[in-house]
Amino acid sequence: MAGHDELDLQAAARRHLWMHFTRLGAYAEADVRIIDRGEGCYVWDHAGNRYLDGLAGLFTVQLGHGRRELAEAAARQAERLGYAPVWSQAHEPAIRLAAHLAELAPGDLNRVFFTTGGSEAVESAWKLARAWFRATGQPGRHKVIARRTAYHGTTLGALSITGIPALRAPFEPLLPGVTHVATTNRFRCRLCAGSAACTLECADAIEDAIAFEGPETVAAVYLEPVQNAGGCLTPAPGYFQRVREICDRHGVLLVSDEVICAYGRLGHMFGCERYDYLPDMITTAKGLTSGYSPLGAVICRDALAEPFLEGTASFAHGLTFAGHPVSCAVGLRNLELFAEEDVLGHVRRHEDGFRQRLEGLRDIPLVGDVRGAGWFWALELVRDPDTLEPFADPAEREALLRGFLAPRMAEAGLLARVDDRGDAVVQLSPPLVAGDAELDEIESILRTCLAEAHKRCVAG
Repeated sequence: MAGHDELDLQAAARRHLWMHFTRLGAYAEADVRIIDRGEGCYVWDHAGNRYLDGLAGLFTVQLGHGRRELAEAAARQAERLGYAPVWSQAHEPAIRLAAHLAELAPGDLNRVFFTTGGSEAVESAWKLARAWFRATGQPGRHKVIARRTAYHGTTLGALSITGIPALRAPFEPLLPGVTHVATTNRFRCRLCAGSAACTLECADAIEDAIAFEGPETVAAVYLEPVQNAGGCLTPAPGYFQRVREICDRHGVLLVSDEVICAYGRLGHMFGCERYDYLPDMITTAKGLTSGYSPLGAVICRDALAEPFLEGTASFAHGLTFAGHPVSCAVGLRNLELFAEEDVLGHVRRHEDGFRQRLEGLRDIPLVGDVRGAGWFWALELVRDPDTLEPFADPAEREALLRGFLAPRMAEAGLLARVDDRGDAVVQLSPPLVAGDAELDEIESILRTCLAEAHKRCVAG
C-alpha cells in the first residue's frame, strides 16, 4: 500500500470512500471535492480553492473552523482519559457536561442521556418513551406522530419517524406506528390558504391523528422548532402552545427535535425557548460540540427518569461511544465559549440584517419566498413570481438545483444546500460567528448565481 504522502487521494476516494447521501457515479470522471482545512467561516480544498461555509458543515460548526480552544480541550482530555463508557459508571467530563446542560435547559429538563449523534438521539427518545409508558402501566402507548417532509434521521427508528418518502422507500417496510401530518408551511399551505392568517389547523391535525390512532396507543409527538426539510418552515404564533395543550390533554409526550435548532442556531440555546414551549424531551447533537467531536444527547424532564431510579429497574439501552470523554470535554468547552463570546447575542443582533439581505433577493424572479429564523434560512425558488408556480417537474428541478446552482455557487466560493425534498429551495446556515462581511459575501454570491440560474434555466 502506498504511503500517506504517495497516496493518490482522488483515486483512493473513488475506489474506497463510500460518501454519504452521494451519487457515487457522479465521480466516475469528476474530481471529489476534498476539504483540507478550515478557519473561521471558510474552508479550503486540496486544490487551494476557498469556500465560505454557508452551511456550517452540516448545520454544525457553530463557533467556526480552526478553534484552537476546542482542539486543546480534546487533546488534554485524550491525554488524561481517552475512553471510558458511561455504562454503570461515569467519568468527570460526562458528569460536568450533563450538569451544565441541565442548567441551560428550560424547566425541569434535568436528565441527560448521551448518544453519538442526532439519529441516535431521536431513536433513543422513542425507545425511552415506549419504556417509560410500559414502566408506568401504559404498555399500549408506542406510536409516534410526526410531520410530512420532516427529516429526523436515518437509523431505522429515526427513519420511520422521518416524513420524506424518497428516503423511506428504499428501506421499507419500516417500523410500524408512525403517522405523518401537515407541516407549518404557510407558503404552500392547503389548510388555511384562503385565510388572512394561520388558523392553526396544522396543529389541530395532530389531535386528529391522535384521536384516529387512539390516544391510549400514542407515545410521542416529534416536532422541530423550525423544520429543516422543506426549507426552514417556521411555526405560526401559538402553534406550539396549541400542540402542548393537545399533548397534555391526551397524555402524549412532546419531543422537540433540535438536532439542528439547539445551541444557538435560532439565537437561543434551545429552539423551544425561542417559541416558548416546554417539551418533555429535547433531542440534540451537531452544535453541541461545534462538530469538533461526535456527540448527541436526549435531555429529559425529571418524570421520565423516575421509573428507573429504584430497585433493579433500568433503561435497557446504550451505545459504546455515547458520552465519550473527549467529546464531552469538547462540548463543555464549546458551551463555555458560547458564554465568553456572547454567541447567542451575536446571532440575535445580526438576525435582522441577515434576513434583510435575503429578502432583498426577492427582486430576482426565481425567488418566491424567504423564510427562517436566527442563522437558519431558506429561499424557495419558483418558476413564476406572479403565480408562485413551483418547479414541479423532477427533471427541471434536477437541472436547476444540481445541474446548475450547486456547482455554480461552489465555483463562486459558497457552499450552501440545494434541496427538493419538498419544493425547490436553497438553504443558508453559516457558522454563528459570521459577521457583516460574511453575510455580505453570501448575499453577493447568491445574487449572481440566482440571477444566472433564472436566465439560464427559466427565462431560456
